[in-house]
Amino acid sequence: MDDNKNNLREKWENEVHSTLKRFPERKESFMTSSNINVERLYESDQDSNYVEKLGYPGEYPYTRGIQPTMYRSRFWTMRQYAGFGSAEETNKRFRYLLDQGQTGLSVAFDLPTQIGYDSDDPMSEGEVGKVGVAIDSLHDMEKLFDQIPLDQVSTSMTINAPASVLLCMYIAVGEKQGVPLDKLTGTIQNDILKEYIARGTYIYPPKPSMRLITNIFAYCQQFVPKFNTISISGYHIREAGSTAVQEAAFTIANGMAYVDAALESGLAIDDFAPRLAFFFNAHNNFFEEVAKFRAARRVWAKIMKEHYQAKNPKSWKMRFHTQTGGSTLTAQQPDNNIVRVTLQALAAVMGGTQSLHTNSRDEALSLPTEDSARIALRTQQIIANESGVADTIDPLGGSFYVEELTDKMEAEIGKYLDRIKDIGGAVKAVEEGFMQREIQHNAYETQKRIEKEEEIIVGLNKFTLDEEVNPDLLKVDEELEKSQIGEVKRVREQREDDKVDQALSAIRVAAKNDGDNLIPHILEAVKAYATIGEICNVLRDEFGEYTG
Repeated sequence: MDDNKNNLREKWENEVHSTLKRFPERKESFMTSSNINVERLYESDQDSNYVEKLGYPGEYPYTRGIQPTMYRSRFWTMRQYAGFGSAEETNKRFRYLLDQGQTGLSVAFDLPTQIGYDSDDPMSEGEVGKVGVAIDSLHDMEKLFDQIPLDQVSTSMTINAPASVLLCMYIAVGEKQGVPLDKLTGTIQNDILKEYIARGTYIYPPKPSMRLITNIFAYCQQFVPKFNTISISGYHIREAGSTAVQEAAFTIANGMAYVDAALESGLAIDDFAPRLAFFFNAHNNFFEEVAKFRAARRVWAKIMKEHYQAKNPKSWKMRFHTQTGGSTLTAQQPDNNIVRVTLQALAAVMGGTQSLHTNSRDEALSLPTEDSARIALRTQQIIANESGVADTIDPLGGSFYVEELTDKMEAEIGKYLDRIKDIGGAVKAVEEGFMQREIQHNAYETQKRIEKEEEIIVGLNKFTLDEEVNPDLLKVDEELEKSQIGEVKRVREQREDDKVDQALSAIRVAAKNDGDNLIPHILEAVKAYATIGEICNVLRDEFGEYTG
């Protein structure tokens, strides 16, 4: 081992020693079933260039992971995405999953909530509680987290256009529980660019939407420092039909746009960058997915260190959540989806994810049943506790195939980033439809390959059954909508209207002034039990609506 490699190894071992004081490893020793010792890390004895390019775990450029000991000390957060019907029903599912060993919550909101409408708005008819939980006011949020201590649970909320409102509701619930703001942990998705690209649950035009995002960055940096203020999401880009390379490249380009917006608003890079988080998809091509995660981490580290000149190593680290690929699941032979999800989850773990959601077998047909959700959670627990893949760091590191694939993924991601830079950045690329066209083209080509059986989907275009047998499916009670409408009307009747009017007026005034941070005003409106629709409608009046 040459001197440079010795120095790098020594630096990493010192970091490991420091980490172990705070987070001891799960076992005194790790052994295979044949009593063969499993080392913390494996590396080449010959190639020092290889070590410099990959770094060590927890060391720049983080190819091998962002923590010095990775899963030897702590497993990834097992965070099942859940939400349906009423806040009471979802609360029961949350508490069931926590009892089953889940270590973090992930909230799915219904479509009206996602686009800032109350349940009794005519636009919400037929959609209340259907694809997630209906949240109209702080009253619903209080029920959603009833008997769930927010200082002991990390919560991820998949919400974008009205993210500021839902974050304020979460903060208000924490305050009611007596939890200091600096003890609240979790993530809001808050990624509006991918909504314009791939998903469609936007409200306002890009400029005011970016303002809301940077307002959240600034507020949380000061008051809620442990909350991840954005989850820059490739998941939905992949669900819309992108390749793995496009998913990583477009997500990183969006991340750069958020960094640029925050810098333009006057924030310092190292004040907000450590709280940026990412959200990726995991598909069936196992080795490509592992390489994607490793390459994306390396690309982001270089961008933050070299392009943005961030000084804090925490700003260089790409922390990410992974969800297995919903678009890969089939309505035909749904039990096959358990196998798909297992492969995808394993790829995410081998790629070094920080948290993971495993989809349920019946999600191509309906919201998951309790049994299906439990199987999905058990998939993670079996990988963690029975497979041995978490016993050593980056177990595929050094594989000729994986390292070559990682390098090629990095190069292809770089080509897309250069093209987006030439267009004028991610916002301009979205406005001109560049990313959308690239995704649509790949989705079309993929569908053609499936139809020609050039790409085999087991149970769909090959190995089919004459008669399908589906599991019992979850059905949302049709009476829920009436009940939820009654709830929001009762909240309006029982609150103090003067306080609501005053709070909404303050939001309107603040919206007119670009230099005013909207979050404190939204928080006061939430505490007065203003509804999500009332708050978003004020902002609709001031900002306008995006029509694409």
